[in-house]
Amino acid sequence: MSDLDAASDEPSSLSEVLDEVQQEVGDERLTPPEMTLGELLNAVGRQSYGPLLLIIGLFAISPATIMPGMTWLAAALTLIVAGQMAFGMKHMWLPSWALRAKAPRSMVRLGVREARDWSGRIDGLLRPRLTFLVKPPFVNLVALLCIAAAVITFPLGLIPLAPLAPGLAVVFFGLGMVARDGLWLGLGAGAVGGAFWLAAPLVL
Repeated sequence: MSDLDAASDEPSSLSEVLDEVQQEVGDERLTPPEMTLGELLNAVGRQSYGPLLLIIGLFAISPATIMPGMTWLAAALTLIVAGQMAFGMKHMWLPSWALRAKAPRSMVRLGVREARDWSGRIDGLLRPRLTFLVKPPFVNLVALLCIAAAVITFPLGLIPLAPLAPGLAVVFFGLGMVARDGLWLGLGAGAVGGAFWLAAPLVL
């Protein structure tokens, strides 16, 4: 897994990930009005966990999740990807039913545009540090925390805006993996704790 995440052609910042997504979305005059989730994930490839988690996390907090079921779809994808990450699988499998899910390209473009407003500031805070946290066995713990974020999303989906907390956690984990920045992995762990705090009245 670490060999995959160290590949030189992978994005290493939020801006680079957004560039890949923007290229996949294409010109609104030349592309269909909708795009599949598979196309969106293909923008960063499916051979490394960091960019893939970041894309799923951004999708989870994007305007696209106002569509019914999209929040739970993002949680299910997080669960599938993080589960494979926990076992150190080098070849990720994603279900075809999820990859066929569609979202308006206009919403994806809006999400990219809004993310660019703060991507430069975020990238300025990213740098390799505490890099031992992105290697086994610590990265397996990160995977378990991603699984926890995905699981807690299902009850939080009943509360307006509450799924943003686990979605942000996945974004933080994705940023930490992409930039090899253990500090952001710690922020992700904190966001998972906040999500469980929000969900406590529902599950206790």
